[in-house]
Amino acid sequence: MEMNSKYPKPIKPQRSLLEWCRERWLDLLITLGGMVVVLLATVYLHFLAPAGWTRHVKVVVIPQGKGFHEAARILEDSGIIRDRRSFYLLARIEGAVGKIKAGEYEVNTQMTPREVLSKLIRGEVIQYPVTIPEGYNIYQVAEVLEQAKVCSKTVFLEKARDPALIDSLGMEGESLEGYLFPDTYNFPRGLGEEQVIRQMVARFKAVFSPLARRAEEMGLSRREVVILASMIEKEAMDDQERRMIAAVFHNRLQRGMALQSDPTAIYGVTERRGSITREDLQRRTPYNTYLISGLPKGPIANPGIKSIQAVLFPADANYLFFVSKNNGTHYFSATLEEHNRAVAKYQRRSKK
Repeated sequence: MEMNSKYPKPIKPQRSLLEWCRERWLDLLITLGGMVVVLLATVYLHFLAPAGWTRHVKVVVIPQGKGFHEAARILEDSGIIRDRRSFYLLARIEGAVGKIKAGEYEVNTQMTPREVLSKLIRGEVIQYPVTIPEGYNIYQVAEVLEQAKVCSKTVFLEKARDPALIDSLGMEGESLEGYLFPDTYNFPRGLGEEQVIRQMVARFKAVFSPLARRAEEMGLSRREVVILASMIEKEAMDDQERRMIAAVFHNRLQRGMALQSDPTAIYGVTERRGSITREDLQRRTPYNTYLISGLPKGPIANPGIKSIQAVLFPADANYLFFVSKNNGTHYFSATLEEHNRAVAKYQRRSKK
């Protein structure tokens, strides 16, 4: 007997999602594994992999005052990172967006993005050795620093005369002349005038500190020691004579005699060239010890440790005069008569 056509055929129930997944678990596993591999590869490529597999060293400059996006662009353009956007994301994750430091960096194409970021955060900029010779005055120091591209000569001189900065450093005087200790420093380019000054003054303090008690024993202030040391630095060409010259200055001061030191007569004449002239000796300035009694107004150069030690440990001698022998050494005399004979002898020889 046929079934009545008015009754519909029974509908088979649809398979559940769970059953479908069970049937295709292997396909799903392979797909998921592929997605994980792609994700890990993307993370590695953008966050962990270096920009190149061959090492190429490059120097990049991160300008002062530029934002992180500009720094990332510079690194990308230089081939140090693969993608600036992922580098920015890495910095956001590390909380380092506002922590990178400007400057000149040596980096290479085998560095990972994290290594590059870490270097910028630490501020490991390239540093160049800069030598400040003993006896250079602030004008000459400023020229050396500008030539080394460490800072501006004009701004350096302004800072070296800034009363607020001088006071903050615990120094005295109208400038930091005498306290910019001559040495070889490692400075990055564009370091800045104040940072340079602070390092040089800190070096002076470190050198002078062990000698401070000796200065007190001699009744000399730190400034008086530096003034005398700066004069010795400009007078002495032979290290063996520093303590002799110091003895002459001490002896003259004790007797109330003018120091009559040639280098004091030309201090501050920045364009001065050649030998000292009679006009130089007659120029009235607070530094010219031919026309003033006692010490000049301030140091006339930045002395080294040997000249500072000479002031504090002068030779045991009764000399009051010295004259150049035109060979880098001096003739020392205890009387004016002997000095005049030496002047006549060596000046006559130098004019021949």
